[in-house]
Amino acid sequence: MKFADFEGAGKIEIKDVAKPKLQASDDVIIKVLRTCVCGSDMWAYKGLEEQGHENDGHEVLGIVEEAGKDITTVQPGDFVIAPFTHGCGHCRACLAGYEGTCANHPLQDNFSSGYQAEFVRYQHAEWSLVKVPGKPGDYSEGMLKSFLTLADVMATGYHAARVAHVQPGDTVVVLGDGAVGLCAIIAAKLRGAKKIVSTSRYTEKEALAREFGATDNVAERGAKGVEEILAITNGGADAVLECVGNAQSNKEAIQIVRPGAYIGRVGLPHGAELNPEEIFYKNVTVAGGPASVTTYDKEILLKAVLDGQINPGKVFDKTFSLDEINAAYQAMADHQAIKSYVVVAD
Repeated sequence: MKFADFEGAGKIEIKDVAKPKLQASDDVIIKVLRTCVCGSDMWAYKGLEEQGHENDGHEVLGIVEEAGKDITTVQPGDFVIAPFTHGCGHCRACLAGYEGTCANHPLQDNFSSGYQAEFVRYQHAEWSLVKVPGKPGDYSEGMLKSFLTLADVMATGYHAARVAHVQPGDTVVVLGDGAVGLCAIIAAKLRGAKKIVSTSRYTEKEALAREFGATDNVAERGAKGVEEILAITNGGADAVLECVGNAQSNKEAIQIVRPGAYIGRVGLPHGAELNPEEIFYKNVTVAGGPASVTTYDKEILLKAVLDGQINPGKVFDKTFSLDEINAAYQAMADHQAIKSYVVVAD
């Protein structure tokens, strides 16, 4: 089968490797229909962190091909969203709605990777897979794109809004204009925020942010950007959704949140150390981590997509084949794509 192999910074190659096999009783094998490139994949692709040969790609929409003997919730032929988290559904963490940090699975078993391929082995599938009604042919390509966002970015954006306690009428600032940041805008609106401030420096992304629900945009960074946001938010946001993960965005989050409010932190931290004294003297709560993908999909997000209430698939603005995976990465590295969509099979 075809597999996207990470060769080093700036280089992804398609290799012919053995098709995965069931290794545990709660595994499934999924035939991949759609996959994509995530913003988190860019860290290694740009040479900003070390990585082995397995690609980071972790978002999949596909068809169950084989199922282990302990799988009762899906069967071969089912159309599924494969969340990047693999919660068990019954430990204390999962029951509390935090299966991104499932207490019953080792860390390396709880997250997907190497999913830019024709087939994948999905671990701990009994509870974590999300079944989509019907067959892929029942849906438009736009709907398939929205379903694929439910494997990660839409759920991660929602996680930022949830842990930041976004409430109806709130003023929210979203730091980051990638796919997660844009989906966080959708989530903030879904939860009833009245004012939503995006922070894009790109015309196309700002336009999409406003389509998704942003009421204002601040393109400036540093002290000038903080000053502008504080003015727009009347002294600070009720919730800040930090969707970048670097030192600048984390520092800015603390500066622009009002005293006693919340920061939802879902940007994978890279050199982002928080100053506990600043947090302490503002009475600010910082929360977040890996998203509760399966919980949000089953309880809120899949229904919202099926009902046409949200359309997060618009974050996919460039389409590639699996053979073009290197170009898909490069398009995001060059800021020519918000999020690259990869068609693997029909």
